[in-house]
Amino acid sequence: MQSAEIRSRFLKYFAARQHAVRASSALVPADDPTLLFTNAGMVQFKRVFLGMDEPPDGNRRAVTSQKCVRAGGKHNDLEQVGHTARHHTFFEMLGNFSFGDYFKRDAIRFAWEFVTGDPAKGNLGIPKEHVRVSVFHEDAEARQLWKDEAGLADSRIYGLSAKDNFWQMADTGPCGPCSELYVDLAHLSKDWAFPKDASGEWTRTDLSEFSTDAFVEGAEAGRFLEIWNLVFMQFDRQADGTMVPLPKPSVDTGAGLERIAAVLQGVSNNFHSDVFTPLIEEVERVVGITYAPGYTLGRKPTPGGMDPVRGAKGTRTVDPASFRVIADHARAVAFLLADGVFPSNEGRGYVLRRILRRGVRHAWLLGRREPTLVHVVEKVVSQLREVYPELHVRHKHLIETTRAEEERFLATIDGGMARFDELAPEGSTQGSSRIRGTIAGEDAFKLYDTFGFPVDLTELMARERGYLVDISGFEAALAAQRKQSQIERKSKQLSVVADELADAAQWERAPGATAKQRFIGYEAIEVETRVAAYRRLDGNRVAVVLEETPFYSESGGQVSDTGEITGAKNAWRVDVDDVKRVDGQIAALGVLTGTLAFDAATARVTPARRRDITRNHTATHLLHAALRRLLGEHVHQAGSVVEPDRLRFDFTHHTPLNSEDLDRIERWVNEGIWQNSEVRTTEKPYAEAVQAGAMALFGEKYGDVVRVVEIPIRSVELCGGTHVRNTGQILLFRITSETGVSAGVRRITAVTGPKAFEFLRERDRALEGIGDALKVSVHAAGAAAVVRKVDQLVADKKALEKKLDDARRGGSGNAVQALLGGAVTAGAWRVAAGRSDAAALPELQALGDTVREQLGEGVGVLGAAFEDGKATLVFVVGDALRAKGVSAGDLVKGFAAKTGGRGGGKPHMAQMGVAADGLDGAITEARAYVAHALAGVS
Repeated sequence: MQSAEIRSRFLKYFAARQHAVRASSALVPADDPTLLFTNAGMVQFKRVFLGMDEPPDGNRRAVTSQKCVRAGGKHNDLEQVGHTARHHTFFEMLGNFSFGDYFKRDAIRFAWEFVTGDPAKGNLGIPKEHVRVSVFHEDAEARQLWKDEAGLADSRIYGLSAKDNFWQMADTGPCGPCSELYVDLAHLSKDWAFPKDASGEWTRTDLSEFSTDAFVEGAEAGRFLEIWNLVFMQFDRQADGTMVPLPKPSVDTGAGLERIAAVLQGVSNNFHSDVFTPLIEEVERVVGITYAPGYTLGRKPTPGGMDPVRGAKGTRTVDPASFRVIADHARAVAFLLADGVFPSNEGRGYVLRRILRRGVRHAWLLGRREPTLVHVVEKVVSQLREVYPELHVRHKHLIETTRAEEERFLATIDGGMARFDELAPEGSTQGSSRIRGTIAGEDAFKLYDTFGFPVDLTELMARERGYLVDISGFEAALAAQRKQSQIERKSKQLSVVADELADAAQWERAPGATAKQRFIGYEAIEVETRVAAYRRLDGNRVAVVLEETPFYSESGGQVSDTGEITGAKNAWRVDVDDVKRVDGQIAALGVLTGTLAFDAATARVTPARRRDITRNHTATHLLHAALRRLLGEHVHQAGSVVEPDRLRFDFTHHTPLNSEDLDRIERWVNEGIWQNSEVRTTEKPYAEAVQAGAMALFGEKYGDVVRVVEIPIRSVELCGGTHVRNTGQILLFRITSETGVSAGVRRITAVTGPKAFEFLRERDRALEGIGDALKVSVHAAGAAAVVRKVDQLVADKKALEKKLDDARRGGSGNAVQALLGGAVTAGAWRVAAGRSDAAALPELQALGDTVREQLGEGVGVLGAAFEDGKATLVFVVGDALRAKGVSAGDLVKGFAAKTGGRGGGKPHMAQMGVAADGLDGAITEARAYVAHALAGVS
């Protein structure tokens, strides 16, 4: 059974049992900054499990096929990938969930039926006799249910410790026992083989039962493979360790698609299932080497082709793990890029760059010196584009970014690997540190800084050769360069960051107040309402929740509103300077004057500030559309800030924009403004909105029903922000800057409305000031006249500089001739030395060039004292002497060493500083020093 069929069957099975099929959430968690990547199916439902949100549509059952990445923080499988049968950076987790609906009995019945049931009825059909289960050793209820629902003998149900079979979200909070389903690969996999030194009860191949110890040994050895974990959330762990039963226990399950595919396809290695074989075949095609001896992915090796164990003509050992690493990493790269992660040197982007460069390094080990991952990423897109449309939508971005990153690393990897070989030679344990077997931190830093090797990659390569890396030394070197220590992301348990305002005990609530609140900020900026709750903060500050509120809370890049709330007859007032979300409600924060009461209140948003914000937000949509229309559909939003004074928009693009690009973008946006189009907002089901062409943004979490903001013909985006009624209200759009943020990400900053007018007026004033200085009237003659005048001044300046240079070289003939006339002989050569009245170093150097050209076979020493109190000697050497190996740089260094000074330069000219009051004496000493140095040159 193919993986696509398994995924489809799982979703259909649970959909038929009243589970809502939910789309996979993005790999970047939308509301959990403590989590690096989505690493389990339950992540998108954490707030529901914690009771902070209700399930969408009220359906308390759900099923998903969730994209997951484990390559950072606590859940980090990167180092094992490629070297084991089942570790992956990216994988799909199938899961069914109950939010206080069904519990253990139904969860166990569903799992058993789907795994062992008749495949003709949509199940998997794994033989029952080859399935075993584990339970938490204290969970007698689960043990009995497996007997009742599955008919399992007690001897095939293994009670394990809390370490293996008890799950908790954090030190306190929801937790509960687990139950896991295992299959016996010794009977289900065609290629299963016991380890050579295997012995003991777990190696029996009959179907008799095993002891718990034997089962654990077999699981650790890989014979008994876990394919599904059922988590029963039934307790609330208190701070003192007490386990309080939850009023509505829940179920969270996770099944590995890659593992199930391997089992049903009769292989013991996930990489040999249909999930990975097309990708490994693509690696074979690109690098021209067969994957591994005894396994050629269902096709015969090409006659006369590469040896399966060694490279071309047996000259290079090939590690099959490299093929698996590239195949795995291509999947992670494709999906992380598709979900808005960009390669960088920090956070999630740094993890992506590590994955990319580890893949490039393994392609390099296979002899590949050109981009390789990009071809496999292309294969990933074609393989999964129907299931995950974001791969198709962002296809061009995926390919261009992957290729650019590979080329960037390939430009330095040869030098880096050569340097690494010097630091950690194979067959030796010396290393580069004073501690034997250790690569010095400073050397690791140079690999990072000069060759682009992430320190994690250096560590991994070092371990492969039996070395350690001095990480503390690396961090010290990094700190010295950046002037700050790199912040290490610490592993954290799955949790939800609860706003510090959410402590219910600190809130005072109006009698009869409900948790419902209506946001009217899309329609109005002022409302008559009532205070539902408030909380006192530091000093006179308070947080106020209103029954109806016009205040927008920061989200999607748009900043929060400001304004005021006043009580009846102005008895009290809150000057609102911030807005926060607290347990799903909007709270206005500010300074209180008077005594706040639960009575009627008037809430007002600062009008001018809101108007500026809405202008900038709608302009951001127009800008996004312009970039995609004019630069290409590879452009996607990578971040934005919408403030009253400006908008800032980050987008994916690999090259800087020139002035023509910016002019076209600016004009396209302004034409959209001047069309005075109505800005339409509607609510639609998410799938319908996206299918109709609405742009969904990277990293945003959307519900089943979404708000669509449409500017006819120009832009359609999913957005919860505030916007103008028609584009004409934006008035004017002006780009103020375009810069790079990181590799593949550019940033545009712009202004609109009154701020755009102020920006242009400031430019006009500056132009008028330049015109006044040039005696050109901007108003009378126009800006072009100013430009012509400046061009003329620049041309005149260049002409004068040339005349001055000519004068210095040839026109100062008297000075040059006097210097040459005073030359002394040193063997076959001449030495000319003297003082010049040059006013600056460039003038002295120009004079030196003239002396060198006219002196011919000799050395010139010129000195000058400048207005800043400094004095300099310039040494010049003619061509004939340089051919004999005489260098001006060497002469300066020798003379400086003799006199206690410092200097240097090139073979034809060098210089050194001297004391101004000792300049004449220094010239005399230098003449004698050079004459002595040339005496032996023939």
